[in-house]
Amino acid sequence: MKKLALHWQILLGMLAGVIFALIMTNFSWGAEFVGDWIKPFGNIFINALKLIAVPLILASLIKGISDLKDISKLSKMGTRTIATYIVTTVIAVSIGLVLVNIIGPGRTISEETRSDLIASYEGDASVRISDAQKQKDAGPLQALEDLVPSNIFGAASDNGNMLQVIFFAIFFGLGLILIPEKTAKPVKDFFDGFNEVILKLIDLIMLTAPYGVFALLAALVVESPSTDLFAALAMYAITVLAGLALMIGVYVLLVWIFTKNKPSFFINGIAPAQLLAFSTSSSAATLPVTMERVEEHMGVHKEVTSFVLPIGATINMDGTSLYQAVAAVFIAQAFGMDLTIGAQLGIIMTATLASIGSAAVPGAGMVMLVIVLAQAGIPEAGLALIFAVDRPLDMCRTTVNVTGDAAVSLMVAKSVDMMGPPNVKEWDDDYHPEAETVSETEKV
Repeated sequence: MKKLALHWQILLGMLAGVIFALIMTNFSWGAEFVGDWIKPFGNIFINALKLIAVPLILASLIKGISDLKDISKLSKMGTRTIATYIVTTVIAVSIGLVLVNIIGPGRTISEETRSDLIASYEGDASVRISDAQKQKDAGPLQALEDLVPSNIFGAASDNGNMLQVIFFAIFFGLGLILIPEKTAKPVKDFFDGFNEVILKLIDLIMLTAPYGVFALLAALVVESPSTDLFAALAMYAITVLAGLALMIGVYVLLVWIFTKNKPSFFINGIAPAQLLAFSTSSSAATLPVTMERVEEHMGVHKEVTSFVLPIGATINMDGTSLYQAVAAVFIAQAFGMDLTIGAQLGIIMTATLASIGSAAVPGAGMVMLVIVLAQAGIPEAGLALIFAVDRPLDMCRTTVNVTGDAAVSLMVAKSVDMMGPPNVKEWDDDYHPEAETVSETEKV
């Protein structure tokens, strides 16, 4: 296994997990066995990645900003990052709307199937509707108010508060720039060392990635809903997947145009992070690996990766936005509604804004979808129509989210002249046990 590239190891782990789960479903005790003895290892793997997400953002973002030594550079990088993320999100939503209108997957759902789906998942839908209602009831400046934490330790205790952690890290980094360099040096040295420790922990965790994704995929297969429901939603799923595939093509094209790097360079570089995103359905959990791949395997400077990628994992949800556009129109079609051009333009705007507030954790897109549905006047109860296939599609759209983060980081790095040759570090680099072994003669 060690001789194989990481993405091949992860692929083999995923494939083995699916095959193992299919075998276990033939036994009456198989699902219980996987749930009790296999799934926990997948959860441990995800928890290990989430464990270092906040420390990584704090260390890398503070280090990256303080290394800029010039606030104007930060302003230039920030403006280009946000603008690029918004443009790619609008492209993603537009692709989704075009495909769903052409294919029309909602028109294939019968009244009987619609009733069965709503009956099966109305409980899950009501929970998401309730969560979304709380967000809608908040004031217009609530998002801005929530951006500033009252307690950094409280904010850092929950990965859902990633924007608050980013705000503190940027604020702290600016403080380091503005004080005398001699005074700031001990603090910067601490975060330099802290950042190197976190990166080494990522290397260690990734050694277990093939086994972690094996457990995750095995649990997913044995917990899947009935195949009859999947069959009814096949056209919807195909529409979403076609849109996501097109979006990855857009990223490859943009990277090729702006950085002159071949598509194979980008795909090979980001593949392990894509596979991990597919397995975990979480941009936040994948963030440590995304940063490592973009920096070490694509040559983007640490100053860019430590700024662009944490922000992207929080506000750049192109795959989620595309899915929301397809899902909204699909539900409208299923209920026999014809959306006007104005309503669909409203979906573009709402899905773009909703993606910025969507947490980088599994299932968060569902809550934001309720807001998109309400804006377009589509019955929120229709959310139950898509629950059956939401989990596998969530895995796919998270893959696109992570790919988009990487693509934007490459484009921003090129625009500010912060790209160099790849510098790959193995998990045991910089560690030489023989250097710690001193012979008795040397001691004497």
